[in-house]
Amino acid sequence: MTKIILHHFDISPFAEKIRLVLGLKHLTWQSVQIPIIMPKPDLTVLTGGYRKTPVMQIGADIYCDTNRIALELEHRHPQPTLFPDGSAGLSMALSFWSNQTFFNHGAGLSMGLNTEIPKPILADRKAFFNFMDFDKLPDELPHLFSQLMAHMSLVDDQLADGRPYLLGNELGWIDINAYFVLWMSQNNIPGIEDHLKHLTNITDWDSRIAELGHGQRSELDAKDAIVSAKNTEPPSGSGVDREDVLEFSVGDDVIVEPDDYGMVPVKGELITLNRHEISLRRRHPQTDEVNVHFPRAGYRIIQHD
Repeated sequence: MTKIILHHFDISPFAEKIRLVLGLKHLTWQSVQIPIIMPKPDLTVLTGGYRKTPVMQIGADIYCDTNRIALELEHRHPQPTLFPDGSAGLSMALSFWSNQTFFNHGAGLSMGLNTEIPKPILADRKAFFNFMDFDKLPDELPHLFSQLMAHMSLVDDQLADGRPYLLGNELGWIDINAYFVLWMSQNNIPGIEDHLKHLTNITDWDSRIAELGHGQRSELDAKDAIVSAKNTEPPSGSGVDREDVLEFSVGDDVIVEPDDYGMVPVKGELITLNRHEISLRRRHPQTDEVNVHFPRAGYRIIQHD
């Protein structure tokens, strides 16, 4: 079986979500360290421009967005499941709460309370985080803190009856999505522990998730990952749903981009479009043909003239 390659950097909170999935499923994987800021040439040659972290590669299949990555890992390695008791729909729906509302407050505090952020990183994030007004950030900090703790309290309340995980006795994607904001906050927000100590139900839950670990990791050079893509023939797509409201066809030249932030357009030939997934076939001299996969929810697709 072709190896799992994760393109990430170690302090990325979104990458921590996928590292925990790899730990939960006891998987062996290869780690490619990518730059924290643009440019990311070895990554974007694979993705066609998509710059968010992480990206998963399996041969010539390139998976963008943590939701799409999680679903692919669940498909290939269904046990232990990310979706106990048939919770896939609910877990995916709540990921938009954690990835946007919950995360945005923590990200604002992380940027606003750390005075030693290097200037290149600050400049990159100002362009990247279009949901954040950096000029108004100092005045927004009290509000952001109050909102972060309000959302933390929702997690704490869900655990109030003594259950080990948010949906009951089994850990799932819903726990990892809530946890990653806590992980980011603990690593980036000064003084957060003084506030968290009042949320007593989170403490043991936090520890149980951290104990998952990250599976069996080894390091890989980015150039070798590109060679792996070049040496693998990508599979055919699944076609286009004929009932889809956008009325595209297989082979259409389209552009796909996130509809929240980091909206870098990826151009390619449409090979899969349904309620769950968008996939493009792309060609590049360094990689030959690759398939780039996105989740349907959260992504805009338009005709490329």
